[in-house]
Amino acid sequence: MKTCPKPSSQSQKKGFVGSTGGFGDVSGLLLMPPNKEMIDLEKEPPSWDHRFRVPDFRLVLRDLLRTREASEFISGALAGAMAKAVLAPLETIRTRMVVGVGSKSIAGSFIEVVEQQGLPGLWAGNTINMLRIIPTQAIELGTFEYVKRAVASTQEKMEEKGGLDLKIGNVSMNLSLSWVSPVAVAGAAAGIAGTLVCHPLEVLKDRLTVSPDIYPSLRVALRKIFQDGGVRAFYAGLSPTLVGMLPYSTSYYFIYETTKKSYCSAKKKKSLNRPEMLLIGALAGFTASTISFPLEVARKRLMVGALQGKCPPHMAAALAEVVREQGLTGLYRGWGASCLKVMPSSGITWMFYEAWKDILLADRPLQ
Repeated sequence: MKTCPKPSSQSQKKGFVGSTGGFGDVSGLLLMPPNKEMIDLEKEPPSWDHRFRVPDFRLVLRDLLRTREASEFISGALAGAMAKAVLAPLETIRTRMVVGVGSKSIAGSFIEVVEQQGLPGLWAGNTINMLRIIPTQAIELGTFEYVKRAVASTQEKMEEKGGLDLKIGNVSMNLSLSWVSPVAVAGAAAGIAGTLVCHPLEVLKDRLTVSPDIYPSLRVALRKIFQDGGVRAFYAGLSPTLVGMLPYSTSYYFIYETTKKSYCSAKKKKSLNRPEMLLIGALAGFTASTISFPLEVARKRLMVGALQGKCPPHMAAALAEVVREQGLTGLYRGWGASCLKVMPSSGITWMFYEAWKDILLADRPLQ
């Protein structure tokens, strides 16, 4: 019987090591000398960096400032600050005449303030006035531009779809927003937004202006108002303020935008120059102030009535009280001083706002 020769030990080793997927791979791997790519078990593992890294907000802030809304917001703040810095004395005299403090004439009020408090008295409450007007104008103008674009865009989309179909029971109707003025809606929204945010600053400004002997500084005014009524005291007269603000804000923005558009159309020009902005802005302020001035008189009387110990319960009572004490002409007491303040303020504000907006929107890519 022939027997098969035994394979030599060398051939066994080669066959064993060279087999694919067998133990030869493992033994070869285990017998392989270490190299740089293999893990050194004796070496200490790399340490992890557990330090807290603060996120870089510069890129976020830079992108935010490049938006149209941010440029309009900043333009409103700068325009408001410039206008108020120039016109603070007229604001002081107007407030005194509206609430019935001191002389009934512009010249008399001017002389009284200078005699009692010196020239700095004309800027009484100007610090809080600046703190008030900067955020107020920024919020109002920024809100106005944003809401105007949003309403106009909504109208265009609804017109493309043929209106909004509504069905209530068996009644079907098609709603269209073509009759809504984007400018009027935006003006009302601007006034409401600015009032809700900045009303406490308006309260502080009125207290510092009308009663500087009781509220000699901003710190004292903050402490005394809070002690007298808590946080709610800073929102005293909010409802009449909103009621008085709505007709003024709506007509103010509507008149400016409508007049600007009509004037440019008549003159066949794309935009106004700076003097034209000044004049049209002054006209808008004059008209809006004339329309809403009786409500302004009632609002001021309600806000500072507590200081004189006679605060009407609501706006209608305040109006009736003014008519009873001073006649119908009392509803326009201080109107002249108000126009002297509102007209240049409105004109300067619009002029600076449009100028700053042109600069900021031209230098930054919009998103």
